[in-house]
Amino acid sequence: MSAVWATFNRELRAYFFSPLAYVVLFFFLVINGFIFAMIVSFLNDPRSPGGPPLALFFGGTLFFWLILLFVGPVLTMRLLSEELKSGSIEVLMTAPVTEGQVVAGKYLASLTFYLFLWLPTLAYAGIIAYWNRVDWGPVAAGYLGILGIGALFLAVGLFASALAKNQLVSAMITFALLIFLFSFGLLENLVTNETAKKVFGYLNLWDHMDELAKGIVDTRRLVYYVSATLFFLFLTSRALEDRKWR
Repeated sequence: MSAVWATFNRELRAYFFSPLAYVVLFFFLVINGFIFAMIVSFLNDPRSPGGPPLALFFGGTLFFWLILLFVGPVLTMRLLSEELKSGSIEVLMTAPVTEGQVVAGKYLASLTFYLFLWLPTLAYAGIIAYWNRVDWGPVAAGYLGILGIGALFLAVGLFASALAKNQLVSAMITFALLIFLFSFGLLENLVTNETAKKVFGYLNLWDHMDELAKGIVDTRRLVYYVSATLFFLFLTSRALEDRKWR
């Protein structure tokens, strides 16, 4: 556990000491602020169908998904690629630390910074609550979805980072894998076989967030996030172990 904690501290400090992290934070907040303002403006229009603003904010726009698709690669592309390129991974692997501990420490650091990015958006719920009544159940469920999908996307990014020494290549691999996961929702509408339709429906991230934004917490979705995240972390650990014996 001490090895995981040491790796976690080192990577978390690297996030907060990196100018890139603050650039990401700035654009993240600016874009989310723009999306929130746009949603409020839309719902204030008498011709709009109305509804809770935060229900639209949680996955109701394409911008939400574009943010997740780009944040995942940006936060994870350097985690292992940088170590592989500099050769410091060799020193790390010969230290009294396992591949799993390295992966866990780096992953938890990226997840912590990811949650830090979303923390200021709680102010949007406070703004809505000041002017109107807020049903906090769907709000909590929406953030649960952000955590679950973000955790999965970061695990995919860490796996891609273990495959390439170049950070840009790592980011491109991550983005391609995330697009692949995201495309399951589109395939649900294209297939005619009932079994395949149910499978793709279970994997449809858009439907996941739509349900959670309404306050519907289906434990099958949570099982998917946890199992898929652990699967990609396992692949990352195996990728590091393979490099160790080359």
